[in-house]
Amino acid sequence: MSNDHLISPDLTAKADQIALIWKDILHVPEGQADATFFELQGQSISAVRIAARIEDELDLVVDVGILFEDPNLETFTRRVLDDAVPAEGAAVPE
Repeated sequence: MSNDHLISPDLTAKADQIALIWKDILHVPEGQADATFFELQGQSISAVRIAARIEDELDLVVDVGILFEDPNLETFTRRVLDDAVPAEGAAVPE
């Protein structure tokens, strides 16, 4: 049973954007949606690019070290959203 109904639309949109960034930078092939960062040939530059795009596009700071723990997309997205810290200069809701 899925818990999707418990996730706010804002978090769903952020998770979708993180997935697009991951797939764009790591060039995820068909059938490898569950592959981990290193299985997708992720390297230091890939990690930095993913973190920078998430910060630029979602105004969230990402600890690049998470990627070196070799997560798959689902695990990475959960960690980013659980640890979410607005980027410096980002608008903070009141």
